[in-house]
Amino acid sequence: MEEELKCPVCGSLFREPIILPCSHNVCLPCARTIAVQTPENEQHLPALLQPRGSAPPAAAAAAPGSGLGPGPAASLDSECAAGGGVDHADKLSLHSETDSGYGSYTPSLKSPNGVRVLPLVPAPPGAAAAQRGAGPSGSSLTCPQCHRSASLDQRGLRGFQRNRLLEAIVQRYQQGRAAAAAAKCQLCDRSPPEPAVVLCEQCDVLYCAACQLRCHPARGPFAKHRLVPPPGAPGPPGGDDGGGKGAGGGRKLSTCAEHDLENYSMYCVSCRSPVCYQCLEDGRHGKHDVKALGAAWKQHKAQLSQALNGVSDKAKEAKEFLVQLKNLLQQIQENGLDYEACLVAQCDALVDALTRQKAKLLTKVTKEREHKLKVSAALITVLSLVLSSDVLLHLQVHHKPDGLFQISDALIKRVQVSQEQWVKGALEPKVSAEFDLTLDSEPLLQAIHQLDFIQMKLPPIPLLQLEKCCTRNNSVTLAWRMPPLSHNPVDGYILELDDGDGGQFREVYVGKETLCTIDGLHFNSTYNARVKAFNSSGVGPYSKTVILQTSDVAWFTFDPSSAHRDIVLSNDNQTATCSSYDDRVVLGTAAFSKGVHYWELHVDRYDNHPDPAFGIARINVVKDMMLGKDDKAWAMYVDNNRSWFMHCNSHTNRTEGGVSKGATVGVLLDLNKHNLTFYINGQQQGPPAFENVEGVFMPALSLNRNVQVSLLTKASTNGKSQKPEDGGI
Repeated sequence: MEEELKCPVCGSLFREPIILPCSHNVCLPCARTIAVQTPENEQHLPALLQPRGSAPPAAAAAAPGSGLGPGPAASLDSECAAGGGVDHADKLSLHSETDSGYGSYTPSLKSPNGVRVLPLVPAPPGAAAAQRGAGPSGSSLTCPQCHRSASLDQRGLRGFQRNRLLEAIVQRYQQGRAAAAAAKCQLCDRSPPEPAVVLCEQCDVLYCAACQLRCHPARGPFAKHRLVPPPGAPGPPGGDDGGGKGAGGGRKLSTCAEHDLENYSMYCVSCRSPVCYQCLEDGRHGKHDVKALGAAWKQHKAQLSQALNGVSDKAKEAKEFLVQLKNLLQQIQENGLDYEACLVAQCDALVDALTRQKAKLLTKVTKEREHKLKVSAALITVLSLVLSSDVLLHLQVHHKPDGLFQISDALIKRVQVSQEQWVKGALEPKVSAEFDLTLDSEPLLQAIHQLDFIQMKLPPIPLLQLEKCCTRNNSVTLAWRMPPLSHNPVDGYILELDDGDGGQFREVYVGKETLCTIDGLHFNSTYNARVKAFNSSGVGPYSKTVILQTSDVAWFTFDPSSAHRDIVLSNDNQTATCSSYDDRVVLGTAAFSKGVHYWELHVDRYDNHPDPAFGIARINVVKDMMLGKDDKAWAMYVDNNRSWFMHCNSHTNRTEGGVSKGATVGVLLDLNKHNLTFYINGQQQGPPAFENVEGVFMPALSLNRNVQVSLLTKASTNGKSQKPEDGGI
């Protein structure tokens, strides 16, 4: 494109290009050099066309070799006047065309700069008069490319339009060429670095020729990298260089990177890249999974669409979140203003209270001062009177010596009275000048310095996490959390549960945890649960109430967490034995407090006549001795011939009939009637073993290493054990 941006006159890039009437362009400085005029009209040449340092018109006309004096142009005029080839009508026609901006008559005359120009032709008398009235004429400009002439009017070259677009293109081209010249190799160890010749699109690194060969060879992992000219560098002339690259250096997407003449037609799933037919013929992808390019494109498009849908959903969520944030900003602004107003009101109230207290204290000081002044003034008055009477007495004694004998007795009495007035303490002040008032402001200053924000709000409503709330047998698990963006501190939580029968709520947990499991509830019951948070400011509101349904039938196994360490469990904790010769206790995982419950145990192994014990127990039963020896268990222990009931180590109701390998022992706990009954092989063993049993109980078993017992969890009623006689559960 560089050749298209060069002036045809000077051969350099266009400078201030102007558009000629023939649509070609030429530099404005070059246009000044190729514009010509006749000697007789040179004085009318516009100032724009006057060459610098040119001679006056008369001297220019007389100067030899000027090309505008009596030479070829004058010869041509003579020939034309003699009718040698151009008649008067032709001259008129030619003049009219020149005046309009275009000329069709181009004789073989050249200006000193080698450009063909149009010779001037005398106009008819009428036409000449018209021209003189219109202004100076005779100047013309010939296009250096198509050689068509254009006459100039009074404006001269300023009459041609400036080609701003071409000027901007030239400027951009110069900037790009300057940027290309400034692009340096980024891996050169020379100083300064060599100019870059290529740019790797994948590495985003500029290389000179030497560094490209050394650091970026066209083999191995670099074989598929695309090398393009540096930014701003012109592409190869002619568009395509024959290697499948255009002027911009980018490879055509449909052309194989290994075989320039082949287009991509298939897609290799193993290599995750498109391949051509020649690539398949070479055998490199022979054992790979290959798909049609269109099908692979659709698959990738579907995956991309799915990913974009996910991004779109995330973007939608982000927009909604952005709206929430904007609303949050408004709420923060409003709450901030409210808090500022509240703070100002509180501080103003403190200042008012301090001002009122200041007035009270000042009143006390004023009263104390007035009291002291009053007492002191009264004392001064009294003393002044006494002193005045003493002075008078003294004067009477000294100024009346002749009558002393007559008044001496009276004077002596007055002196005695005066002496009595000057008793001890009479000359002491009644009040002190010091004020016995001390204002202790230190606690108040300390309180002001410690004045700060405290918990101003109650904790918000907890949110129950329903996906984590569940029931298992007669146990319920509840989980909750505080709402997001909640900054009010929480000291703990209070979980409340009703009685399972629509009764009143009661507290079942108080603490800092947000997950709680409550055991020992009634089976086949519906419980309502709620939770609230508290802090130093008080108790917050309740959460929404969640309804939990306990299981109608207890499914349980032996509990490994509470079993004695000598107990050995197997078969998913449904089979128990012991590693010790002493009796050890294991409990079930369910707890019963209401209803009728029946379960069976199967004796899998019975050696050397041991005494296993079956029954119920509290959670804190002693586990290193036979079941029933403490007050936390109620049991029946049995050998191969007979059985006994035992509680608090008291043995009662010896009954004939024992157990052996394969025997089944049943336990019936009726918490409606509050009694416990045992069965062996489906037959009741003795009378009801215990009466008045109340509370929470767990299935229990004690055994030693000579016995192995399993829970029976499958029977004829969908895996639920049946109670003998009536078949109830």
